[in-house]
Amino acid sequence: MPNWLLPENIADVLPSEARKIEELRRLILDNFRSYGYELVLPPMLEYLESLLTGAGQDMALRTFKLVDQLSGRTMGVRADMTTQVARIDAHLLNRASVTRLCYAGSVLHTRPSGLHATREPLQIGAEIYGHAGLEADAEIQELALASLALAGFGRVRLDLCHVGVVRAIIDNDAKAKKDEAELFVLLKAKDMSGLIDKAAQYQAVTRDALLALPSLYGDAGVIEQARAVLPALSGVLKSLDELKSLIKLAGKADVTVDLADLRGYQYESGPMFAAYVPGLPNAVVRGGRYDHVGEAFGRARPATGFSMDLRELARLLPSAAPKSAILAPWSTDFVLREKIMELRNGGEIVIQSLPGHESDQDEFECDRILVSEGGKWVLKKLS
Repeated sequence: MPNWLLPENIADVLPSEARKIEELRRLILDNFRSYGYELVLPPMLEYLESLLTGAGQDMALRTFKLVDQLSGRTMGVRADMTTQVARIDAHLLNRASVTRLCYAGSVLHTRPSGLHATREPLQIGAEIYGHAGLEADAEIQELALASLALAGFGRVRLDLCHVGVVRAIIDNDAKAKKDEAELFVLLKAKDMSGLIDKAAQYQAVTRDALLALPSLYGDAGVIEQARAVLPALSGVLKSLDELKSLIKLAGKADVTVDLADLRGYQYESGPMFAAYVPGLPNAVVRGGRYDHVGEAFGRARPATGFSMDLRELARLLPSAAPKSAILAPWSTDFVLREKIMELRNGGEIVIQSLPGHESDQDEFECDRILVSEGGKWVLKKLS
């Protein structure tokens, strides 16, 4: 095997792509900061029990595991940063007030999420802790859509769901409550035959509501359809009201509602959303409320947030044009060195030619050159 061969679904990022990713990262993080979000940098690996707290079986299967040679304990390479940031809020910052945190960094997956997906996404996201009201959910939704707009995506489809609808339906039925995990899997897959078989043993009101959920998807009109066919339970009505408010706050996004789209239900506890853009069949952004993850760290706090993969986003953007640059000879001439420093401080890119070599790069296009005329170094255009 050649020693330059990388593992499957692991790839180097070359200069032009790396620049797109980095410029997008800076742009989005600066926008997070304008909303008052503070940047945190969690570690790449942690003890497994901390890393997988509240994350569910799916995340456990996606996490690389290894043994720490110092402690002998099992560690994991992070496959998601959400739980890590919740730990920082609950255990390290321990603030009584609302806390806004953001993050950006690589995560590692044991298996790719799709046919052409990388196993090393560059995850970026934002979280709000300490406020249980819809205002926090609305801000996170707005920030996610603003991030896609900054990336240049004018057309966005926002898909909304609310885990509170299903939980309210099954809460009053002991048998259904016991089967919660299996029901969520069946609903997510819209497996009607499986749902019919499983729901046959439940109370009639529970059975009818569960069987109606897979067909409750479409535009904003789904909210009123749901009111008509689902039981008028307080939890159901509250969840539908919250979805209606979030639809009104979605701006120019095309909104769809799918009350059976329950991905991530293991730790989600309220409104959930996914954002889609032209060119990709899978969601580029996922977010929602997860109020219980901090419990394992000794402090349950209301929480809502979102994350996305910068590498995947950047892949959809057009290649960046080469940057204009200035070519300069290599020399110990003090005047030349001062001139180069002056140009760089002014925002110019100056590339010095090393003796015996031509400058060859993809990122820059040298359209000017520094030449010596009458004891001064002046800029000349290159043809």
